[in-house]
Amino acid sequence: MVRDSGLCSTTGFLILLIILKAQAGLSAQKVRVEPEVVSYPGQTVTLRCQFPDPSQTQLTQVSWILESGSNPRTNIAVFHPTFGVNYPPSPVYGRVSFTAEPPTLASPTIQITEIQLTDEGKYICEFAAYPSGNEQGVTSLIILAKPVNSARTITVSAGSTPVSVASCESANGRPPASITWITALNGNSSAPVTTDNSDNTVTVRGEYMLIPTAADHGKDITCEVSHRTLSRPETFPMKLVVQYPPQVQIVGYDNNWYMGRTSVALTCQYQGNPSPPTVNWKVSSGFLPDSVEVNHNKLTIRKVDDAVNNTFICEVTNSLGTGKDQVTVFVRDKPLRLSQSGAATGSIIGAIIGVILFIALIATIALLIRKRRMNRDGPPTYKPPPPKKNTPIYTPVQQENSNGPPDATVAYYETQRTEPVTDLDDGDDDPPKKFDYNTSSVMDESEMLPPYYEFRQMDVDDQHENPSSLSREDSFMSAPMLV
Repeated sequence: MVRDSGLCSTTGFLILLIILKAQAGLSAQKVRVEPEVVSYPGQTVTLRCQFPDPSQTQLTQVSWILESGSNPRTNIAVFHPTFGVNYPPSPVYGRVSFTAEPPTLASPTIQITEIQLTDEGKYICEFAAYPSGNEQGVTSLIILAKPVNSARTITVSAGSTPVSVASCESANGRPPASITWITALNGNSSAPVTTDNSDNTVTVRGEYMLIPTAADHGKDITCEVSHRTLSRPETFPMKLVVQYPPQVQIVGYDNNWYMGRTSVALTCQYQGNPSPPTVNWKVSSGFLPDSVEVNHNKLTIRKVDDAVNNTFICEVTNSLGTGKDQVTVFVRDKPLRLSQSGAATGSIIGAIIGVILFIALIATIALLIRKRRMNRDGPPTYKPPPPKKNTPIYTPVQQENSNGPPDATVAYYETQRTEPVTDLDDGDDDPPKKFDYNTSSVMDESEMLPPYYEFRQMDVDDQHENPSSLSREDSFMSAPMLV
């Protein structure tokens, strides 16, 4: 319950505050003025004021009041229907007047001539009314002054602490200008410093802070000034100025200086700020060889000899210090061809590799084309049957041997085919087995005997012969022989 009562009291207070503000707004709206008027020094400005709907309100007097930072509230113009017009002493005395003669309480507009920067402030049009009391409207007079903008770089020396390397200024402006830095440098802009001038103008200064190095010399930086009087920001592009000792490097030695070689040279490349005035060449032995010619930063050897087998030193000095570099020359008896042969070998190897890659590319393309054709044509749909086995059938034929013993017989086999038959599956090299008369005529394929194999009984005379009962047309084997 306590919470509910507190909430209700808070809500009631907020509603009352809103009502009071609304009433104040309604009362303020009774006096119609321009919220803001902008002018430049030397111009004439008009400040309008109206009380359009007096209704039940009786207006008795109207006053214009100036309120500025440097001056307290000061009456600058007063009109009373009975007592007339009055211009009290003020900062605008002699330059302020009502636009209408005589003025009216319904529209007491004033003007100020020869505007000065100190005229900026709030101008209040206030009516003495009955029975509501005083009613007023406020106009802010803003005096614009176009600033004078400038920027410059600050010459610094390379170091390890942040220093100001560029400065930008917007002087005698109103209102204060805005300064922005545009650069790729790894630094920071300092907080702008604002200075109020006696004529009510403002001067703004900004600086850019950086730890300067030799690499920062000549880098770009831009100051951009924005102001209300400018249609677009004013920019000031600059280049940093960083001073540093000379940085030196000797070039020109190719490690192939040989006896008798002519027109070789060493060049002393350097950079520094300020620019070094002199370049000094010397050798470790103390005296330059007679075959050496020096032209500022270039040292030329007319002809290489033993005296050139030395260490050459280049020293460059400016106001911040001295920089130097050295190179040791080794004089050879004969020219060193490794570089040329190496270049030729590299060219040959490169050509071989290029040919190999080209052949590999052609082979790959051919394989891809062949594979594509095979995939398009497809494998054959017809599969031929496997070869059939030709199994000879043997028929035993018995014939008495008239020349031999009465019990001796000779067994022959005749085939049912006129062409020889080969068992394709027979890969066995074992010798054929003897025929057993007591076994069945159906034999296993592995035990089948060839048609030219002869059988005999052990007691048959080896000298008798019995011609075969088969003709050459019925079999391809020779006539049987008794063994």
